[in-house]
Amino acid sequence: MSGGGCSVRAIWILTPHDAVAFSRRFAVVEKRWRASWEAEGGGCGEGDGRGAGAPTPPQLPADHEVAAAFADRRRREGTARGSGIRTSLSSVGSDSWVDDPITRQVISLHIKEESDDFMIWPVVLQKRGGYYVLVLPLVDPQSFRAYENLLKRSDCGSSAKENGNLSSILLNLPCITGAFMVAHVIGDIITGDIAEPEVIVSSGPSVGGLLDSLTGSIGISARSKPIAAPVAAPTASVSSPVGSAQSESLKGGVRPFDKDLLRNFIVGAMPFGTPQDLNYTNVTSIRTTGFSGDPLPTDQKQPAWKPYLYKGRQRILFSSLETINAALYDRDDVPDFLSVSGQVTCRAELEGLPDVSLPLAGLKTAHVEVSSFHHCVQASDPTDNKQTLIFQPPLGNFVLMHYQAPCNIAPPVKGFYQLSMVSENEGAFLFKLTLMEGYKSPFIMDFCMITMPFPRRRVASYEGNPSLGTVSMTEHSIEWRIVSSGRGLSGRSIEATFPGTVKFLPRTTQRTNSSFRSVSSTAYTEDSDSEQDNVKNGASLDDYIMEKINKDLQAVDLEEPLSWQAYNYAKVSFKITGGTLSGLTIDPKSVNIYPSVKAPAEYTMQASSGDYILWNTLGKCPTAALPRDL
Repeated sequence: MSGGGCSVRAIWILTPHDAVAFSRRFAVVEKRWRASWEAEGGGCGEGDGRGAGAPTPPQLPADHEVAAAFADRRRREGTARGSGIRTSLSSVGSDSWVDDPITRQVISLHIKEESDDFMIWPVVLQKRGGYYVLVLPLVDPQSFRAYENLLKRSDCGSSAKENGNLSSILLNLPCITGAFMVAHVIGDIITGDIAEPEVIVSSGPSVGGLLDSLTGSIGISARSKPIAAPVAAPTASVSSPVGSAQSESLKGGVRPFDKDLLRNFIVGAMPFGTPQDLNYTNVTSIRTTGFSGDPLPTDQKQPAWKPYLYKGRQRILFSSLETINAALYDRDDVPDFLSVSGQVTCRAELEGLPDVSLPLAGLKTAHVEVSSFHHCVQASDPTDNKQTLIFQPPLGNFVLMHYQAPCNIAPPVKGFYQLSMVSENEGAFLFKLTLMEGYKSPFIMDFCMITMPFPRRRVASYEGNPSLGTVSMTEHSIEWRIVSSGRGLSGRSIEATFPGTVKFLPRTTQRTNSSFRSVSSTAYTEDSDSEQDNVKNGASLDDYIMEKINKDLQAVDLEEPLSWQAYNYAKVSFKITGGTLSGLTIDPKSVNIYPSVKAPAEYTMQASSGDYILWNTLGKCPTAALPRDL
């Protein structure tokens, strides 16, 4: 991951209480900022950030000034991100006045000093792990002045026809993309989400042919397991991204992070403020093992994503990891929904700098709708149901491509689920399911579990015996494990039924929930802190809207179980190995490596459930439960 045309003036990390937890300034980039400003006329003129005639550009603000400006923006925009939409409460000079949703992620901060006020822009904002990550990239003075003019215009917004709208300004600034990449990887370090992509390998050799089919049908086939991330053995502080702070108690609702780890990463990844390599694994490996000392052939150039060369036993591993999302209604008036999102991960343990050619098969069968590739990949145009990928692989596990496609075979779990309330505190339910119908070896279902959630009721007990599997209960759910791990289902389909009843604790202790909902709109007006957190925690405004929809759903009658219409379903969880649901595959025998080396290619496939829902056939259609005004 390279920063590409980006230099960063400063980075701040703020807590939910608007205190600066970490900051880093880059003097070299700041010197370039001041030089470019002075080259435009010594900072004189309208829109220079500090008023007409100012001899020098505004300096970077102190940490307490940034915290105060961020808190002021929160009050001015309503939330930390704001809505990005101009309203009657928007004021001239605020981000919402620009009337463009991108101002929820690319913001401005108005710094107030005793002698003068000024603005810093563009500040890329991301929220991760409860913290706010602010990255200020270097931009040219013309773009800065163009945004200042937007803050004063009455006819702006993303729909404006003039070339000077915000989108046209940002499109000419590649540093914005780089700043987002910097903010994203810093967020990964804060949250500890820095693990490499998973690559699955078979734990035992495959004999193939009839023997694999026979052993697979009785559950003895070789199991797949994740393979560990490679090469360098990080130090103790690197292997634990939160470091010693993990044992500390939460402070202010957020978990402390390892500041020394973050400082070390910034020094290695973006020396002097210019991102060079934002791959966490590369940066930490270089710190522990150093650069490769092996000389390269004179006709080859070492790519940025491979800072040192691999030595050892050679092989190349591919994994197709798919997630299927489904909403199954078992109703004639509502069509079922099935969608597959997947990725191909790779780990190439190859010496030197070889090129790998990989053909993708089944493109017409898979009907791939969207695909994206790793930046080391050169993809040919799809022809004759195939597409060839040529790449010089980096070290370690990496995602070769992402894709989305429909599910091109029958749902792995299908059937119906019914639940009706026979009294206020008792419900009768029935499952009738078919698993793996039409799936033949080598498809193996490793496990399958059905969960009936009751988020607004407490489960007292249940009665009923399933035709197979085991049942357990929690405070707010009943879990039916049909296929257990270690006893996979392969080469055949099965039917499973589960009739039963569930009893809930009396609702007397839950009346406060419904009374809270009746005053929720008033609470939002008087104290919007909780609503602000909902928006800040969400990655988009859609998450916030859906949460508001669920909160505004009315309490339901006895005919509508689960106490809220939005939870009128059972959730299915499963994992399948041995094939893909989309039909997109790789033939490991067709993988070519140049220069030619003796390196076996291994390929595994795995599919798992995402949001796989069985809607109650006795309830209302879930789309009818949404408020009409939304």
